[in-house]
Amino acid sequence: MRHAINRENAFTDDSATSDGIDGIFGNRNAMPLFNLAWNYDERFAWDGKELSLERQALEPVQNPIEMHSDWDDVVAKLATHPEYPKLFRLAFKTTTITKELTTKALAQFERTLISANSKFDKFSLGETTLTPQEQNGLAVFLDESRGDCFHCHGNPNNPLWTDNLFHNNGLDANFSDLGLGRVTGDPNDNGKFKSPSLRNLAFTAPYMHDGRFETLDAVIDFYSEGLQNSPTIDPLMKKVEDGGVQLSNQDKADLKAFLLSLSDPSFLTNPDFQN
Repeated sequence: MRHAINRENAFTDDSATSDGIDGIFGNRNAMPLFNLAWNYDERFAWDGKELSLERQALEPVQNPIEMHSDWDDVVAKLATHPEYPKLFRLAFKTTTITKELTTKALAQFERTLISANSKFDKFSLGETTLTPQEQNGLAVFLDESRGDCFHCHGNPNNPLWTDNLFHNNGLDANFSDLGLGRVTGDPNDNGKFKSPSLRNLAFTAPYMHDGRFETLDAVIDFYSEGLQNSPTIDPLMKKVEDGGVQLSNQDKADLKAFLLSLSDPSFLTNPDFQN
C-alpha cells in the first residue's frame, strides 16, 4: 500500500490500516519487514495467503485498493525508465524486464532487511547489561504464571521473537476478519493471525492485524485484562476465562521495558536500505 514502506517505521507505516493509491484504506495493518529470510514456513501476510516473498510481491500491483494497476503497465514503465533497464542488466544479464524478474528483485531486497543489533542482542553477546527493570520484564515474559508470552513469541534462544505460526489470541468474540480461516476455508482457523515479531516495537505502532492498539501499553493491558473467548481461541490463552494474565502495574512496566530492549535503532539508519 502507498505509505507502507517507511524506513523510519521499520518498513511499515504509522496508520492503523494502510491506504492505497486512490486513498482507499484497507482493513489490515502493514506488517513490518525484517528477518523475512527466516520465515521457515514460507507463509507471509497476516493470514498466510502468500506462500513466498516473490508471490507476495505480485498481488499488490493488481489489487484494486493497493496499487490499482496491472503488471503490463508496471513493466512498461520500468522498461522506459532511465535507470532500471541498466540495473536489470547488471542483476539479471538482460534488459528485458518481466514481472517475474521484478518480483525476484523485490524479494531479494526484502531478504537483506536484517535486524539484529538491539540492546538485547548486545546483551546476548555479552556487550552490555540489562537494567533490573528489563531483567524482571524478561522474567515476566518467560513466566507461565505471569506474562506467559514465550510460547508464541520465542525466547532468548529464538532471536526472531516469533514462532511464525497462526493463533487466535483472543482479540474478538466474533470475527469480522476470518484471518487464516478465509485462506484455508477451515472454520477451525477463523480468527487466527500470524504472530508478529516483537523486534522493533518502538517503531511499529499501531499494533495487531487491524492496528487497533495505538500503544504498547494498550497491547499489554489487552493481554492482562482484555482477552475475549471464542470457539477457536488458542489453547495457549490459558487465562482467557479471567480476561487475561492479570499483571501488576509494576510487571506491566517491566515487561514494556524488556520489549523495548528488542528494538534496533541502527536498522532504521542502515545505509544499505536507503535510496
